[in-house]
Amino acid sequence: MTEPTRILLADDHALVRRGVRLILDGQPDLTVVAEAGDGAEAVEAAREHRPDLAILDIAMPRLTGLQAARELSRRLPDLRILMLTMYDNEQYFFEALSAGASGYVLKSVADRDLVEACRAAMRGESFLYPGTVSTLIRSYLDRARDGADLPAKPITHREEEILKLVAEGHTSRQIADLLHISVKTVERHRANLLQKLALRDRLELTRYAIRAGLIEP
Repeated sequence: MTEPTRILLADDHALVRRGVRLILDGQPDLTVVAEAGDGAEAVEAAREHRPDLAILDIAMPRLTGLQAARELSRRLPDLRILMLTMYDNEQYFFEALSAGASGYVLKSVADRDLVEACRAAMRGESFLYPGTVSTLIRSYLDRARDGADLPAKPITHREEEILKLVAEGHTSRQIADLLHISVKTVERHRANLLQKLALRDRLELTRYAIRAGLIEP
C-alpha cells in the first residue's frame, strides 16, 4: 500500500480545523500531519513537516492564505496547495491560481468536495468547485475577446504583506522582524502605500485592508 498523503491544514478558526481534520483523517489515503492558525505559521510548519499537500484558508492573520501560498510555492515547489475559503469570488480564484494553488474549495461544501480536491491535487490535476467553471470560463473569454487583461493590483506582493501587518497593529520593528527586513525598508514601503493608495494614515490603511479582504473586520 502507498503511504497516505501528508497534509498541512491552516485556518485561524480552531473549530473549522477540527471539522476539516475529521473529514480528511476519515480517509485511508489522507492524513493531517500539521496544523497552523495563520499564514506565517503555515509557512514554518511546511518547512518543518514537509507535507505533500497544504490546505490554506484565504483570510488568516499575519499572512493570508494567498500570501502563504506564494511563499510556499517559492520555497517548496513540489508542495501541492489547495485554497479553502468562504469566498465565492472570481478575483480570489484567479489570484489563488497565480499564487500556485491547484484547487479552490468552498467551506460551505467542504464535506462534499474537499476529499476529491485533495486527490485531484495529488494527481497533478486542478480542482474547481462545481457551479463556477462555466462562469469563470465565460468571464475569462469575455475579457480575452475584449483585449482586456486581468485586473492589475495597485500594490506589490511585498507592499500587500506590509499593509496587512500594519492593519493588524504590528509596529514597524515587529514587521521588520517578521519579514526579515530593516525597519527603514518597512517605513519606505509604508510611505509608498500611503502615496499609491492616496491614503493619509494607519486607520485608512486598515479600512483599505478590510475592503481588500486582507483582514477581517
